[in-house]
Amino acid sequence: MLSLRKAQSTFAYLMVGGYVVLLLAFGVIPTLYAAFLAFTRDGAFVWFENFQRVVTDFRFLPAVGHVGAFVAIWLTTLVVIVVILAVIVHAIRVRWLSSTARFIFYIPGALAGASSVLLWLFMLDPTVSPVSGLLRALGFNTFVDVVGNERNLPVVFTVIAFWAGAGGWIVIMYGALNNISVEVMEAARIDGAGPIATAWYIQIPLLRKWISYMAVMSLAAGTQLFVEPRVLSQASKGVVGLDYSLNQVAYLYAFRQNDFNGSAAISLLLLVVAAGLAAFFVFRGGLFERD
Repeated sequence: MLSLRKAQSTFAYLMVGGYVVLLLAFGVIPTLYAAFLAFTRDGAFVWFENFQRVVTDFRFLPAVGHVGAFVAIWLTTLVVIVVILAVIVHAIRVRWLSSTARFIFYIPGALAGASSVLLWLFMLDPTVSPVSGLLRALGFNTFVDVVGNERNLPVVFTVIAFWAGAGGWIVIMYGALNNISVEVMEAARIDGAGPIATAWYIQIPLLRKWISYMAVMSLAAGTQLFVEPRVLSQASKGVVGLDYSLNQVAYLYAFRQNDFNGSAAISLLLLVVAAGLAAFFVFRGGLFERD
């Protein structure tokens, strides 16, 4: 028994040790180096000069607005639709039908982000899209019509992100719903609660931690918006700007202007804002509270 416990402890330390090494190599150390670059220039400490320079850049505030609009629409849409679909799938009593629905929802998540964007390039082009009739009914006759108006882009990016990521979260929420005590569900039925009342007063409150976890992870991904606007920019031949998102502006600072200090300053601002919003969801959702 003692040797078995020792073997288990050794294996656990090896697994955790591997994660810690990767976390330090690709998480902590790059973050510390970015913080060093953000507060220095040519090796000299310059306090907040780099932050002031990037914040006053004419591209910064529009990029903030673009990312903020996308994240707001994306998180709201994701939380509402994913929870509703997960509850509906969980309510399906036919096992094969429920399994098929979960599989169909999960399929888009198997595509990489860039592949999803390429797929949606065809979906958003009225000349080749299978939903061209709907696009033309909305007043879009060409691909440029769809992406040429900046007010449309947060919705376009939300559709792409939802297609790629929502299915996996539906499966996760479905698993969380399965962990709700059968006694609790039976008590709700005995008290006369219907499907909607059970979902609103029992299932959704008990999903609070999982919803918070989904919000935190999706927020981290949403603030890193880069691939979607860049691919759309190339496909539209510059109609979508190369400075649409904050990550794109940071990329331009680093690899077009050779200003890694400014790029690091933007990255650090993104980190601080995303961490602050994540902390809000963590504490409001009671993510680390014990039941």
